[in-house]
Amino acid sequence: MADIATVPVTGKDDAAPKGPSAPAAEEAPALKKQVRKRVPKPAMQNNEQTRTAERGEILLFKKYDYNVEVLDPSLKNYINLRPMTYPTSFRRTSKKKFSKAGINIVERLANDMMRGGTGGKIGGRIIRTKGRLQGKKIKIMAIIEKAFDIVHKQTGKNPIQVLVNALEYASPIEDTTRVRYGGIISNVPVDISASRRLDVALRNMAMATVIASFASKKDIVNALASELILASKNDVNSYAIKRKNEIERMARSAK
Repeated sequence: MADIATVPVTGKDDAAPKGPSAPAAEEAPALKKQVRKRVPKPAMQNNEQTRTAERGEILLFKKYDYNVEVLDPSLKNYINLRPMTYPTSFRRTSKKKFSKAGINIVERLANDMMRGGTGGKIGGRIIRTKGRLQGKKIKIMAIIEKAFDIVHKQTGKNPIQVLVNALEYASPIEDTTRVRYGGIISNVPVDISASRRLDVALRNMAMATVIASFASKKDIVNALASELILASKNDVNSYAIKRKNEIERMARSAK
């Protein structure tokens, strides 16, 4: 009888420590579920970024949209308007043919402005800026952003549209090339491809900005803004428009 009596006592002693641990084992999965449900709070964004994210649009400098119309059919395939906030490609595709057509048009303008001067005589002098803009992409992008702000303030239009219109007007259609016949060298008029038309227009606009701000009271920001506005109106006071008219006049006289 003593042995039978001791068996339940031993069973109670063994079950006693297991009692409080059972609820803890049941609560463990519930705690894990609560941890999984926790989501980190989103980072704070300003109102402009929030509206842009809601629309799903990317704005240039977080200000200007890319809803731009290109009227020149030959330049449509070369004026790249891929939405980018701060256009930069680090020229990864420089070794591919016609890779310039895949670069944002604002970045191409910035690349042409990173120059040390004109490199030739203009008005009887050679303009050198002592490398103030060579390779300084961030500085150039800041200049373009400020110039676009001035363009938007003065015209009330999208500065990207103003840039596209200026390039369309400043792109020459004809040019001349030198051909040798025996010992005689003569200039022959030729048509210009769309890619070269855009290259010439961008180069002339960048050169006009450097010339207007060199040894002058006008800074480079206002020089770029005024050149964009004048060229977009096909104004003869624009340096890029003057160069275009001169190139086409020489081509017509060589016919």
